[in-house]
Amino acid sequence: MGEELDKERFTEQEFAVFGERLVEQLAAFRELLDRPGFGQGDTTIGGELELFLIDKMGDPLPRNEELLEAIGDPRLTLELGRFNLEGNLTPVPLAGSPFRAMGDELQEITALVDRAAGELDVDGDDGGGGGGAIPIGILPTLGTGDFTPHAMSDEARYRALSRGVRRVRLEPFVVRVDDLELVVEDVLLEAANTSWQIHLRTPPERFAPLFNAAQLAIGPVLAAAGNSPLFLGRRLWEETRIVLMEEAADDRDVGRLYRRDGRVTFGSDWVREGAYELFERCVQDYEPVLPALTDAPDPLETVRQGGIPDLAELRLQMGTVWMWNRPVYDPADGGHLRIEMRALPAGPTCADMTANAAFLLGLTLSESHRDLTGYKFGEVYQNFYRAARQGLSAKLSWPGHEGELDASELILSLLPQARAGLLEAGVVPDEADTALEIIAQRVRTGRTGAVWQREFPGDARALVTAYRKLALSGVPVHLWR
Repeated sequence: MGEELDKERFTEQEFAVFGERLVEQLAAFRELLDRPGFGQGDTTIGGELELFLIDKMGDPLPRNEELLEAIGDPRLTLELGRFNLEGNLTPVPLAGSPFRAMGDELQEITALVDRAAGELDVDGDDGGGGGGAIPIGILPTLGTGDFTPHAMSDEARYRALSRGVRRVRLEPFVVRVDDLELVVEDVLLEAANTSWQIHLRTPPERFAPLFNAAQLAIGPVLAAAGNSPLFLGRRLWEETRIVLMEEAADDRDVGRLYRRDGRVTFGSDWVREGAYELFERCVQDYEPVLPALTDAPDPLETVRQGGIPDLAELRLQMGTVWMWNRPVYDPADGGHLRIEMRALPAGPTCADMTANAAFLLGLTLSESHRDLTGYKFGEVYQNFYRAARQGLSAKLSWPGHEGELDASELILSLLPQARAGLLEAGVVPDEADTALEIIAQRVRTGRTGAVWQREFPGDARALVTAYRKLALSGVPVHLWR
């Protein structure tokens, strides 16, 4: 979805040709995965951080295009809403001190955007600066007026996405989260959510066990990472992003009841063969919404001649099915696979985000050494949504444990496992210990970002103002007062 498009309207013929291209590129992808040596290389990690832009009162600041031009940093890109920007981190080797490097770059990008937002000339500015930037799962000061068509970033890809999603679902479209009910016209409600997404490079033969382990790991990690409890004046889930994103982009209706999963999905079963089965599922089960065509050479011929195909149409299709853990094919660096872990919220601080990444990656790596396919997938599915709804108060299950455990108890018991996974991957012990100790202290004190927001005594604007100051300080959320 990060690719630029040169048009926003497509013909039925283009949709048909796009579907044919997907089938062709799937065949090429399968042959590429079978090529000896494909996708090998050092294990690296990367990240994407989505930020909210706010004015000096703490309200959304819809000026991302102006900010992007003023900053001029290629790591920054536009997001769906005009009040969002995304920072793309430089990939680093997992071995060594990756989280220190990741944290430093997160701090640099956040400070860069915050400083530029503060220098904007905003109408009615009294000299106090234009605003700032904060990493937070959902901005508490968002209102229904922030989701008008004007709030969408002025790019063809987003207008095309909106048209494409409207094409495959019935109108009017109703979004329901607990007692909140909204009637929406397009995908703009997705802009209410900002995430901290982790990428893990993996060789094809290790994809299935690592992907399954990420599915298992995300439940307890998400329970410890909640940072999205407030939306439109209501107190909802600890991670309201999860249900809001699934509701806002769900394209199932009476014509697609055969499909168990929405367009934003956790999934409904383990991966048993490898990355191909997920790509195939996304082609077979999901109608295209962005049928942008390219002039690339025949992909199957490219593979058979020893080349690396671009597979642009297939990658675009995968970019419009938002699995919480998603497979990524990248033709760069000789071609490789990644697992994109998309469920973590932005914020509260860079230290918290790197700690969440360390816990998720370490637990994924450690759990990837056993075959999880004999464990009930429904238990893992249930963990994910219980963690999103209840955070540290959730009851979670885990392989090898009888019954259900308090999320806090389970998380603390899993930290040594996560540490072992990181050390086996070459992460230096001090690096792993520093990150995981933040998780331990957050759990012991019960102070997630979501808990802090729920307990804040002031209104939404006061909350956002206080949150920004604390988030930019770098002090982990369990120490916030």
